[in-house]
Amino acid sequence: MAVAVPNAPGRLFLLQSTPFPNPSSSASAARAQSFRVPPLRLSLFRRMAGRSLTVIAGASGGSERDLSASAVSVEALDSIASDSDLETKEPSVSTMLTSFENSFDKYGALSTPLYQTATFKQPSATDYGTYDYTRSGNPTRDVLQSLMAKLEKADQAFCFTSGMAALAAVTHLLQAGQEIVAGEDIYGGSDRLLSQVVPRNGIVVERVDTTKISDVVSAIGPSTRLVWLESPTNPRQQITDIKTISEIAHSHGALVLVDNSIMSPVLSRPIELGADIVMHSATKFIAGHSDLMAGILAVKGESLAKEVGFLQNAEGSGLAPFDCWLCLRGIKTMALRVEKQQANAQKIAEFLASHPRVKQVNYAGLPDHPGRALHYSQAKGAGSVLSFLTGSLALSKHVVETTKYFSVTVSFGSVKSLISLPCFMSHASIPASVREERGLTDDLVRISVGIEDVEDLIADLDRALRTGPV
Repeated sequence: MAVAVPNAPGRLFLLQSTPFPNPSSSASAARAQSFRVPPLRLSLFRRMAGRSLTVIAGASGGSERDLSASAVSVEALDSIASDSDLETKEPSVSTMLTSFENSFDKYGALSTPLYQTATFKQPSATDYGTYDYTRSGNPTRDVLQSLMAKLEKADQAFCFTSGMAALAAVTHLLQAGQEIVAGEDIYGGSDRLLSQVVPRNGIVVERVDTTKISDVVSAIGPSTRLVWLESPTNPRQQITDIKTISEIAHSHGALVLVDNSIMSPVLSRPIELGADIVMHSATKFIAGHSDLMAGILAVKGESLAKEVGFLQNAEGSGLAPFDCWLCLRGIKTMALRVEKQQANAQKIAEFLASHPRVKQVNYAGLPDHPGRALHYSQAKGAGSVLSFLTGSLALSKHVVETTKYFSVTVSFGSVKSLISLPCFMSHASIPASVREERGLTDDLVRISVGIEDVEDLIADLDRALRTGPV
């Protein structure tokens, strides 16, 4: 009996066994049988005690090798077919983050090799190898891109020099006269790109409250090419129905982009909800240590991926090898970090919600958050970014400036707790009148919760709130 068994990408092994005599046959000699089995790993066959399996050949020409001492039957192979479920079952995100393939290292290094090179030697003047110039491709970058595609359930992923470079590339998919429908409450850098840069190219940008489906429906028209979403939004933590809006957008022939930076692939996979493009500022939770800038686009559909890949190469916005390497180093602990940060954030949100000097807390993990049910229908947790109002700019400023364990800075997703006044920092480029219309008030404090001892963080915030001006 010969069995074709996939053993690794691009390699197929032929397994031969000594068949059992068939008692129902007039000839007791075994008949040759061949069939294809489910994608089992070779290790399954090794575990088939009392059965004879010989590797005859591989795609690259393997030597013959006995795996056991006796025979195997068709029935025996069928009996382990169910084991293939164990072998092909998708691992959890936590497992994927530490078990991805380095693929380029012949020595089996556990850390992905850093290919710190601008160019690659070619086999001849007319023949090209896999890589020629790092702008167009690099092995270290490919490992990160492959992992991100797997994490986001995308067809392909592309790494850029920053989150904004990634978002800018998406806008280059549009032509003059086409339209983007985007949420009002989004990251300040995204707002600046959409309000001050994109219109220069003749692209119309319509801003709506994406928590109201009717407003989104009214905004989408025949020229709409892209719907741009965040959920939860930054910084007010509003929740958008990604699945419903994706269905509406697709019915009008528009693409859907979701900025998933605030959630990370650990908590949310927007492509499973209908998104076509998922963007991450990998500076945040993916890298996790405030030591690099990177952006990632995870894309559904080969045609769209081809367009994005062309833009990455043509515009020279691919992420440098060293930053890719740093990202791969940080990403291994992403699930662990996100779990700890989220647990801390939940306790801090509950503390703030009960504090007499806090007027409102914006965090989907709180039971009274208006979008809580929707959020948990499309995400596994509330994350570790929250915001709150004190009703007083002076008090909010005091809190931001006098905490000991929160660094006053923009960004989020770091192992270190961060604190800011968005209206004066990350969202300062939005005109004050527009911020007021959108409910983004000056006293809003945004916190990105880190991995410190939560009791220390709570005590720090409590002291700052209690000692602030009345």
